[in-house]
Amino acid sequence: MATAPFPAFSPSQRILLGPGPSGVSAKVLNALASPTVGHLDPEFLRLMDETQQMLRLVFRTANALTIPVSGTGSAGMEACVVNLIEPGDRMLVCVNGVFGGRMADVAARAGAEVRKLERPFGEVFSPDEIAAAVSDFRPKVTGIVHAETSTGALQPIPEISRIVHQAGSLLLMDCVTSLGGVPVEIDEWEVDAAYSGTQKCLSCPPGLSPVTFSERSIKAMDARKTKIASWYLDMSMVKNYWSQQSRAYHHTAPINMNYALHAALRDVLDEGLTARHQRHWNNHLALRAGVEALGLQYAVAESHRLPVLNAISIPAGVDDKAVRGMLLKEFGIEIGAGLGPMAGKTWRVGLMGESSSPRNVLLFLAALEGCLAAQGGNVPAGAGTSAANRTYRELNTAV
Repeated sequence: MATAPFPAFSPSQRILLGPGPSGVSAKVLNALASPTVGHLDPEFLRLMDETQQMLRLVFRTANALTIPVSGTGSAGMEACVVNLIEPGDRMLVCVNGVFGGRMADVAARAGAEVRKLERPFGEVFSPDEIAAAVSDFRPKVTGIVHAETSTGALQPIPEISRIVHQAGSLLLMDCVTSLGGVPVEIDEWEVDAAYSGTQKCLSCPPGLSPVTFSERSIKAMDARKTKIASWYLDMSMVKNYWSQQSRAYHHTAPINMNYALHAALRDVLDEGLTARHQRHWNNHLALRAGVEALGLQYAVAESHRLPVLNAISIPAGVDDKAVRGMLLKEFGIEIGAGLGPMAGKTWRVGLMGESSSPRNVLLFLAALEGCLAAQGGNVPAGAGTSAANRTYRELNTAV
């Protein structure tokens, strides 16, 4: 039966300032559109090796098992949990946002005896809290979120890592939103397993999840008495495909997504991690100055504020959905809504990767001013952009 043809899909050009995905450069998009080759083609195998080498540099690790898992950041989370956890193992999960809660859910589904250590959304954990919990529970694995995307909170890790290891536990870290945007030091912090995502500060389309496993975690996996709960994410098999010695087929890799990640990692390393982290920090400072000049406040204390994901409190009487809708419709700007107990109370403004630029900061502040004025807010004309520009001048003078 004849049907009407479907029109070609042509998405609008957006300025992605939400919690992810972030903007993607033309270079990365061009790599994604390169000719597809086979998953065992010699040229693709070379790209795999280079991708692993670059991921080690970005993760700041020498871990041999450092690869991009086929799937988004949630697949990386599952890969880490199901490979480290056997039924009956104890896992302590630090929950101060949505993604800590998801880690606990994944662990329970893997058969772990899960204990949650909880803090209110937007807060972080103290070393003393962690010490008391691991001493009492004696977990095999302790999971924590470095950069909680749902709240905009950045968790300090080094002291907690020391405490966790003193208790004989492995440390699993979610760095989905932090990798490539703020310092992540896998070896220096002695993180045993970590997972990230391509669509945040790496500025690659969503579809892969970089993971890394320490020698200590690999020994734990090798000592398992039961099969890993997921065939697809079984690192004992997947690692052979990524090994130069074996290349044993496991599943067909997402070829073109790996092209894109390769290009994105080259961009990260060409810029340099220190310079990249500073760029994200500077744009955060300018946004903060502009937001405060508009009479708005952050929802997270300055001491543990995440610079790449800014949680801004919504003023009383302002319609959350109306502002986000106007930003998208009138200005092509996407920002995120609050999640969990912060729903309707915060906006999440991402300045990640390609999206972290003075152009986007100034455009967002000008657009937000218009949206607030449209709701009857008494907003000082030009205050936000003036404050941001002043911050940029001061930063440039300091250099």
